[in-house]
This record gives sequence, C-alpha cells and structure tokens, in this order.
Amino acid sequence: MRTTLDLPEHLLNEAMRITNTNTKTAVIMLALEELIRKTKVIELKQFKGKIELDIDLDNIRNRR
Repeated sequence: MRTTLDLPEHLLNEAMRITNTNTKTAVIMLALEELIRKTKVIELKQFKGKIELDIDLDNIRNRR
C-alpha cells in the first residue's frame, strides 16, 4: 500500500542509523512491528497474577 507521510527528517535518519536499515520503508516497517510487539507484551502483563497455572517448569524443560 502506498502512503504519503510527512515525517521529521532528523527522526527518520536517526532511526535508520541506529537500526542499520537502508531504506525508509524498512525502518518504518521495523518501527510498526516493534510497536505492535510492545503493545501485545503490555496487554499480556495485565494478566500477571490473575491466572492460576499448575505448571512444573522443570518437568517441561526435562530437568531433574
């Protein structure tokens, strides 16, 4: 999909530099994927301590 964006050039250039990406499209895709990932992690953290799991991690990981 083609979209026209008006982005601050200094932010785009810095993002490309620190992520070592060569194209504007690649750095925007990376940013969107990271935003989605972080949002999902935040949503999952809301369940911390609210779900009772009877899991033996040593057994799952085949430890003795």
